[in-house]
Amino acid sequence: MNSNPALSTSMQSARDPRFVSQLTRNTFAMVLAGGRGSRLHQLTDWRSKPAVPFGGKFRIIDFTLSNCVNSGIRRVGVATQYKSQSLIRHLQLGWSFLDGRLDEFIEIMPAQQQVNESQWYRGTADAVYQNLREIRHAKPDYVLVLSGDHIYRMDYGRILAAHLEHNADVTVACIEVPIEEAKGFGVMAVDANQRVVSFQEKPVAPQCMPGRPDTALASMGIYVFNARFLFEQLQRDADDPISSHDFGMNVIPHCVKRYCTYAQSFVESHVGDMDKPAYWRDVGTLDAYWEANMDLVQVTPQLNLYDNNWPIWTWQPQQPPGKFVFDDDDRRGTAVDSMVSGGCIISGSTVRRTMLFSSVHVHSYSLIEDSILLPNVQVGRHCTLKKCIIDKNCVIPQGMQIGVDPTADRKRFHVTDSGITLVSREMLGQDVSPLR
Repeated sequence: MNSNPALSTSMQSARDPRFVSQLTRNTFAMVLAGGRGSRLHQLTDWRSKPAVPFGGKFRIIDFTLSNCVNSGIRRVGVATQYKSQSLIRHLQLGWSFLDGRLDEFIEIMPAQQQVNESQWYRGTADAVYQNLREIRHAKPDYVLVLSGDHIYRMDYGRILAAHLEHNADVTVACIEVPIEEAKGFGVMAVDANQRVVSFQEKPVAPQCMPGRPDTALASMGIYVFNARFLFEQLQRDADDPISSHDFGMNVIPHCVKRYCTYAQSFVESHVGDMDKPAYWRDVGTLDAYWEANMDLVQVTPQLNLYDNNWPIWTWQPQQPPGKFVFDDDDRRGTAVDSMVSGGCIISGSTVRRTMLFSSVHVHSYSLIEDSILLPNVQVGRHCTLKKCIIDKNCVIPQGMQIGVDPTADRKRFHVTDSGITLVSREMLGQDVSPLR
């Protein structure tokens, strides 16, 4: 039996809702949230990818931060860079509830050219390196490096326990992906003890898993480091003139060849029904973003937002309940297979398989299907919206049809190859506010 009290405390029954232990309390989480998210096109014109709204009331980064808080990791740094004002404002409004008197905090760490006055964050490893002073000040035993732009629920206590059990220098969270998608990931191979024996970042010809030619083992971009070991590796990487200062490209491959690097399957640490597939989504394209939101309006979605044992925390304005008005045969306010947030009014219109964020007003005689309407959208009378993503604050003029004629839509809006139409205020010729 393992005599380490931190490990024995954390390796509780799998039926427990979370593993909170001295391991999680002695961990500092560094969330990398500076990504531009260019494949989301106009959705990231005024906000970074982690700040993009998701799921009716959340921002994408809320899932990573909620995983930290629910796992018992209450010392968190968030590295921001690209168009970060919206994200910073959200963090200030929604994530300031941790008590600094108890050494709990979520600290915003914008790119400040701290190491070299001519350089912003040059890569994921450099973003952590430039904030080593703040991390050292927290005196953690372990550092958990996370991405702020994925949708998933994960108990970080479990990967920390696996890290300690293996006596590892670094542990990489991994997930199985189809081989045709693996080119966009770090692909690894492991031995029978889950030690990583090879690692390639975004390979042209990904290595398949043994006996499974259609599947690859991919990094989730989640890393656990022993704190002192991380400090040493980041300093070595910073001193390397040919490094791109990226975890996947440089730091992890270096560690795999020389140090104890282990993998932990997401299946072992995901939160939810263990009989169902572990849910993880990179909503980095418009199609993926639309699909993940549409999954939530299904009768039994793969991602359960109604689990009180693992809540997703966020900030949202105080709003009255959603309202549905008029009950005439030709003018009935209804929403079916949809999620409707606070402050919404559906006035004599039909909404099907749709995600409405806060304060969306749909005026009479309109039809909305298979769509995502971000906060404060106004839809005029006699409109038709199908398979649309309508950005925040858009006003859809009376009688407008979107998603009905793709050829006409492409003249004004952005239409994906699969037929998802993105609409922004700028496309509609309306004033654009930079604070999103």
